[in-house]
Amino acid sequence: MRAPAPAYAADLNGETIEAARAALGSALIEARERVGEVQLFVARDSIVETLRALRDTPGLAYQQLMEIAGVDYPERPERFECVYCLLSLTRNHRVQVHVSTDEEHAVPSVTGLWPVAGWLEREVYDMYGVLFEGNADLRRILTDYGFRGHPLRKDFPMTGYTEVRYSEEEKRVVYEPVKLAQDFRTFDFLSPWEGAEYTLPGDEKAEGAPGVPQAKGAYTPLSADQIVKADAAKSPATAPAGTDGRYAAGRTPAGNDATPGNLPSEKPLESDVPPGKGQNQ
Repeated sequence: MRAPAPAYAADLNGETIEAARAALGSALIEARERVGEVQLFVARDSIVETLRALRDTPGLAYQQLMEIAGVDYPERPERFECVYCLLSLTRNHRVQVHVSTDEEHAVPSVTGLWPVAGWLEREVYDMYGVLFEGNADLRRILTDYGFRGHPLRKDFPMTGYTEVRYSEEEKRVVYEPVKLAQDFRTFDFLSPWEGAEYTLPGDEKAEGAPGVPQAKGAYTPLSADQIVKADAAKSPATAPAGTDGRYAAGRTPAGNDATPGNLPSEKPLESDVPPGKGQNQ
């Protein structure tokens, strides 16, 4: 069965890298292939010329800007990366263009190449605080206008700084410092089928007699050998054995000998399903 989308040639990534090096020249810092995708690292000030060349150069022809993603690396001097994801419809191929920046240096806007970049740049600004020079409407787009900080930065707290609620006294939405109803729980990352190493409040009443395991399937602190010894210590319940496994050996329900003429019929005496009219059960 063929793939639902047309597949491109295996050596297309290598051809793309060579064509990008020839088209971008000194603006290209590094080009590499990773997990089947082409990644191009370019200088921040030449991002507009780079994307225009990738769009208009024959042999590349990346007509669409699909996404602008942000990445935060706090340990780097330029901690942010803007990743431009481009798609070539004619070649059925994608490429990623990476640009590094920090909190102070703005990245040139590419809204002149793709108007959709206005919304995408606003998302990166809202989530990471990356500035884009030339974007005429660089406002928050996902958080509130009074939101403080940028949520997807690695140093941003998971709870945030403020929370909102509707105040009946003031008849409006008010901002307040975050108040946690309970502290963060400490997870031990154990398998839920094995249970925790500690006893939860209330579980000590269900422990049972010491040395006796719980019912099969429930968690028990005993080892496998102790479980086998505990099972052997119990009196085994022997099921009645007979000719068909339902009656005592050599006996029928009526108490007769299990001779061929006295064996019970496999058909039940009284059926759970009443026979229909004109039908025998």
